[in-house]
Amino acid sequence: MSNELRQQAIRLLARREHTRVELARKLTALGTEEEIDAVLTELQASHLQSDSRAAESYLRGNSARLGASRLRHNLKTRGVAPELIDEQLAQAALPDEIERARTVWSRKFSAAPSGAKEWARQARFLQSRGFASDIIRRLLKEPMGAQDE
Repeated sequence: MSNELRQQAIRLLARREHTRVELARKLTALGTEEEIDAVLTELQASHLQSDSRAAESYLRGNSARLGASRLRHNLKTRGVAPELIDEQLAQAALPDEIERARTVWSRKFSAAPSGAKEWARQARFLQSRGFASDIIRRLLKEPMGAQDE
């Protein structure tokens, strides 16, 4: 049974990097908790599974379109330890948060908000992407010309 578990875990890892928690969740139907734990420990020891690599991969794929709080939350739900999240976010060399917000905003909207209703709609969009309210306020209050500089 553990060989089957190991093969399934390797198949999952071949598709993309998974955290230990994600793999354990996906393998629960295939074996007991002890068997799964043994297989995951073996995979970590042989460097086939790494939470650090999984976090790095996730950040590389999603940092351009999400704010820091959403990235942090998503990594936490994937089972990455808080200190590892902080370390990975520091190492990721992400563009400035306001620049990322501006890029995400400009892909979705062609003009600055014209009224309060439109401002709220654009702010909600940016907030759903995990950008902080001070970043959103700064971005939406700037005139269009100032953003192009």
